[in-house]
Amino acid sequence: MERQPINFRTSRARPRRGAIIVIVIWAVAIAAVIVGAAQVLAFRQAAMGREAIAKVEARWAARAGIEETIAVLEYHTEEPDPTDARQMFKDLEKCADGELASGSWEIRHTEDGVEIPGPQDEHAKINVNGANRLVLLELANMTMDVADGIVDWRDNDANPGLMGAERDFYVNRDAGYVPRDAPFRSVAELELVAGAFPSSVRGEDANLNGRLDPNENDGALSEPQDDADGMLDAGWSAALTARSTVSLIGSGGEPKLDLKSATAEEMQERLGVNAQQAAALTQFAKGPSAKLEMLLTQDLGSLSSGGRSGSQNQAQNGRQPSGRQSGRSSSGGQQGQNSRVPSLDSQQLRKIFQEATLDAPGTYVPGKLNLNTAPPSVLRALLPDDPISADAIVSQRGASSSGLLAISDLLGSSRITPQALAAIAPYADTQSYVFTITSRGRAMTTGLEVEITAVVDRSTLPARILEYREQ
Repeated sequence: MERQPINFRTSRARPRRGAIIVIVIWAVAIAAVIVGAAQVLAFRQAAMGREAIAKVEARWAARAGIEETIAVLEYHTEEPDPTDARQMFKDLEKCADGELASGSWEIRHTEDGVEIPGPQDEHAKINVNGANRLVLLELANMTMDVADGIVDWRDNDANPGLMGAERDFYVNRDAGYVPRDAPFRSVAELELVAGAFPSSVRGEDANLNGRLDPNENDGALSEPQDDADGMLDAGWSAALTARSTVSLIGSGGEPKLDLKSATAEEMQERLGVNAQQAAALTQFAKGPSAKLEMLLTQDLGSLSSGGRSGSQNQAQNGRQPSGRQSGRSSSGGQQGQNSRVPSLDSQQLRKIFQEATLDAPGTYVPGKLNLNTAPPSVLRALLPDDPISADAIVSQRGASSSGLLAISDLLGSSRITPQALAAIAPYADTQSYVFTITSRGRAMTTGLEVEITAVVDRSTLPARILEYREQ
């Protein structure tokens, strides 16, 4: 039988085809892995891109809230309404919430632990650079050594208070810094004072934005420590500020009238006084210790006469001097006991406090508390021995739709003692110029949030941004 030849090419081709199939399968698998990885990478990049876009949208929404609020503040500086102390705050509340095509914003601040619409009025707090030791001691958790240390930090001498600390104390303890011996620049600077701790200065408000953030309402889950009660305890920062300021612009929009250099004609035109009263105001303003608040407790005629010094000391110490109780007589139209100068009526007194000043140009004057916006707790801190007068101020301001137009408006209340008025007059006013705007922007598509905090001073035009930070 004839033998058939073996086809070596065919037998060798079969294993070669199998190897090729395996290689192809591996190639397909590797390609699938590469494609999958590329898809994951592309998805992540797309997600990051969407997040970046959302962050930009939220940021500009928050910024829009800041800008609109500044526009309202500048408008009321340029076109103020001297007959309504509340109108600016009403307009600020209207722009506390807003929308853009790509996002929205909300502006809130905390008052007595609860968030309410609008920016934080820094003049609703006591300026730490003007508060004396007794006022500081009215704050919760404030101790005598810290109160004295605060006074020592800001004064320009080297003499420590009873329990205070000056430069040597900080040097001997190698603190790395010494007292400023000048006004505080921010509330956060209080943490440098010997004995003051962040937990007292900030409370639960770790970032000092004036709002209750999630980490400030979760108990012990994260810093700072809080009680998770849904209300913000901001520590001393709720009652103290270093940002408030005085303004050189009167409530009518014109530069304030300096009584030390103003002419009689200017006084008559701006303040509504007559020639005799203008001459008396000029004489009064020449006194080295003259303060506008003295007009609240003493008659203009006696202030412009030679018997001024004793009554000045009584007013500054919060005691009622003998004679008239204010720059106007009790009957409103009678003359003062010590002079033939007609007493100032309520409208004239209001104009003086709205449009005039005795502050020397270029000197630092701590900002004053706005009696229209200060919480009751802050007013009671200023009047620790007279809570009835503090509550009467709250009641009187609430009874008027326009609020208090000048501190002299309190003269009409029988519940506010002259001693209380003399005590708060150096620290109080009825206008606000510095605001902390905390605007939280939200992207329309993803809900991502960005928060911007800006401290704005409207006492000059254009308004100045004192601090700006994004979180």
